[in-house]
Amino acid sequence: MRWLCALLLVWLALPVLAQQPSALARIDAERSSLVAEGRDRGKPRPMELRLVLDQPVPYRVYFLDGPPRLVADFREIDFSGADAAALSGRELVPALRWGRFRPGWSRLVMELPGPYALRAAVQGPAQGGGAAVVLRIEPVGQDEFAPRDNALSALWDLPAPAAVAPVPRRSAERVLRVAIDPGHGGHDPGAQVGAIYEAAVMLGFARELTEVLSRAGFEVVATRSDDSFVPLERRMTLARAGKADLFISLHADALPAGEAAGLSIYTWNPQADDRATRDLAMRHDRSDLVAGLDLAGTDDQIADVLMDLARTETQPRSEAFAKFAVSELNRAGIVMHRRPVRGAAFSVLKSPDIPSVLIELGFLTDAGDRANLFDPEWRSRTAQAIARAVGLWAQDDAARAALSRK
Repeated sequence: MRWLCALLLVWLALPVLAQQPSALARIDAERSSLVAEGRDRGKPRPMELRLVLDQPVPYRVYFLDGPPRLVADFREIDFSGADAAALSGRELVPALRWGRFRPGWSRLVMELPGPYALRAAVQGPAQGGGAAVVLRIEPVGQDEFAPRDNALSALWDLPAPAAVAPVPRRSAERVLRVAIDPGHGGHDPGAQVGAIYEAAVMLGFARELTEVLSRAGFEVVATRSDDSFVPLERRMTLARAGKADLFISLHADALPAGEAAGLSIYTWNPQADDRATRDLAMRHDRSDLVAGLDLAGTDDQIADVLMDLARTETQPRSEAFAKFAVSELNRAGIVMHRRPVRGAAFSVLKSPDIPSVLIELGFLTDAGDRANLFDPEWRSRTAQAIARAVGLWAQDDAARAALSRK
């Protein structure tokens, strides 16, 4: 019950602002302080953290464990020029640091000498002008300590990870499931050339490819089946929920005329450094920015390492499918980019547990590619070639999985 009251206090402390301030709030470090109550007897004591700002800001407070620490997020404080080590009372806690941690948000992390609970969180006028955020915390027993369950999720505003069993490698007996992801949609139409919208063209091709794959005996998981907006991370969640064995994202982008033409296939590569690829990555990932979702910084170093370890298995499988697809598209006479298989840091390719590729069917800025995308015969040949590649890849993947189990 106490932690519910504490959360209520934090909620009530969020100021309702009629409009955003014209400049970032700044901290007055000389008027800010950390104070402990009572005599120092070698045990944790109640403490009060007071931060004096030149204007009020929305904020939130929570606790993490391992080690115990208080986290306060602010939207947004300019901490530049203010040294956390010089804060009055800093020596009362093992560590205290602050700074900007992503666009629009600043963070203060205060390591604690033991488990604590929030007893009051108040923001009001400060003597001498400005606003003061006052956080009062008291030591509690371990049974009363209420940290967030998952530190990584809390620190990066991500949903708590679901307790699910690892997805087993597909057996040769189970029908292969393919996630088909037509790019963009809803308020993000993607590339536009005249009255042609990438989102609509890709949705149409996705339906044709779905029909071909279904006739070939595969099951299809669609990330979107109409002109609706689906966030990038949600697309992978839908594929994972559908137990997809392979993820194929479909795009037909736009680059300056003459800069790119032909079909190309991308696999995950965060080190891709050619300008055209970087431009495409920004264009593909802009859809979540349009919706007000900023995916920047959603992985920290630990998450990166864990996902890189998982990709040691899935990345070669993604690359293997790309090779099968290029071979079958060549056989079908589909004109491809001079470098048909490339790497890029597209967000929809980040999944560490599902082999994933992104197929640029062509570029709307190229007249030849536009003609192909509206040619029923070309679309049919392309869909058939992709379906054959899926079948060949599935056989090869199952055989490799059987060998690895021996």
